[in-house]
Amino acid sequence: MTALANSSSAFDLRGLLIFLALSVVIGGAASFAAGRALATRWRPFWQGLVYALGIAAAVRFLHYALFAEPLLSAQAYGLDFAAALGFTLAGFKLTRRRQMQRQYGAILARDDGRISKEQKP
Repeated sequence: MTALANSSSAFDLRGLLIFLALSVVIGGAASFAAGRALATRWRPFWQGLVYALGIAAAVRFLHYALFAEPLLSAQAYGLDFAAALGFTLAGFKLTRRRQMQRQYGAILARDDGRISKEQKP
């Protein structure tokens, strides 16, 4: 009975906090910056996949070096990659949207078909 009580549960608070600190905060900041750099230089997003792979590997190494978590865990690497890719995409999309609005704002202005007060006779 004590072996079952001492076994790790499906929900591990320490592991969640480590994931949030390393993968989301540190890896997310690096990934967001990588996405912004891609968009700023007008690079295609597929290069962000390569950046996210590298950032996920670095974050996985930090998990291994700081908290003795497994280095070569496909599930953990996949989760780190998914987080890195999400932040890379967010940085890319937000920066690219801002660029497009600034550069092509007049062309991209939305027209919903309604007559404004200035257009009424």
